[in-house]
Amino acid sequence: MKKLLICLATLSIIACKKEAPKDYATFSGKIENKNSDSLVVYQGRTFNKTIKVNEDGTFSDTLKVNPGLYGVYDGKSQTYVFLENDMDVKMTIDAKDFKESASFSGKGAEKSNFLIEKNKFEDKLVDIEALKSLDSAGLESKIEDIKKQMLAFYDKNKAVDSTIIANSIKQVEPNLNGLKSYVLGSIKLKEQFPVGSPSPTFENYENFKGGTTSLSDLKGKYVYIDVWATWCGPCIGEIPALQALEKDYEGKNIAFVSISTDNGRGYRANSKEESFALAKEGWRKMIEDKEMSGIQLFSDKAFESDFVTGYKINSIPRFILIDPNGNIADADAPRPSYPNIKAYFDAYGI
Repeated sequence: MKKLLICLATLSIIACKKEAPKDYATFSGKIENKNSDSLVVYQGRTFNKTIKVNEDGTFSDTLKVNPGLYGVYDGKSQTYVFLENDMDVKMTIDAKDFKESASFSGKGAEKSNFLIEKNKFEDKLVDIEALKSLDSAGLESKIEDIKKQMLAFYDKNKAVDSTIIANSIKQVEPNLNGLKSYVLGSIKLKEQFPVGSPSPTFENYENFKGGTTSLSDLKGKYVYIDVWATWCGPCIGEIPALQALEKDYEGKNIAFVSISTDNGRGYRANSKEESFALAKEGWRKMIEDKEMSGIQLFSDKAFESDFVTGYKINSIPRFILIDPNGNIADADAPRPSYPNIKAYFDAYGI
């Protein structure tokens, strides 16, 4: 009996000494093909911390956080991790493909892994370009179907974390309303610019390689046009995918044309003329630095040019496909990063 009491007392002491929850999270891991010697973990403007990445791609640090989703940025790409104090999350990722390669392990990792699964599920569920091909009634029906599938997915995973699931469900309605509004805008745009109608044109735009180029110079080929600017982040984000397309379709019946709408934005100068000159210099520098290929043109009047106003372009990037006869094939074509872009071109026999 005495031995039993001693054992019970010993267990009681051990239980009392059980480690209290930590008031910080540990975030560590390894990055293959790292782009930088540091990572930035952030949450809006309220939290920002830089973590050193070692030569072998490993990293580790502690962070005092409020529970929630945090961005992880290496200077080129980003992913997300769910953190709260007392977690010990380990991330492995390949910097060549942040979106697809991230995986998490350790205490609390199931929340981050769920969010990755959630993003992949939603990416497969929502094909924006397919939605653009519908009419208004078809879009309404499809959006309702997407909503049902999302809610069923969250219900199936409700054991992961009640707060994450509740927030996901709360976002469904506003996110789908925003999606519907965006797609309706594209549907209406395509109604304004019917397939087969004459395309607005551009004349004698300055060509980076020298001389000028007009749309008529490209007659006989499909023309895939990227309307962009050096100050536009999403435009720059499409450059790698566009470069890959240009390489894949080299020698085929399609010309890839990028039209810059730079007009001095982002450049401080004593006059508009000086600002414009700096913008054009910046355009040339970016083309050289990023080794941009295709036909690189500079719009004559930025957003006021006949081509840009002709297509009612008020936001960029905007992609347009023109057929070999100079007629509209698609006034709001998919971005180069669209997963089914090759099937899209195949449908035109390109």
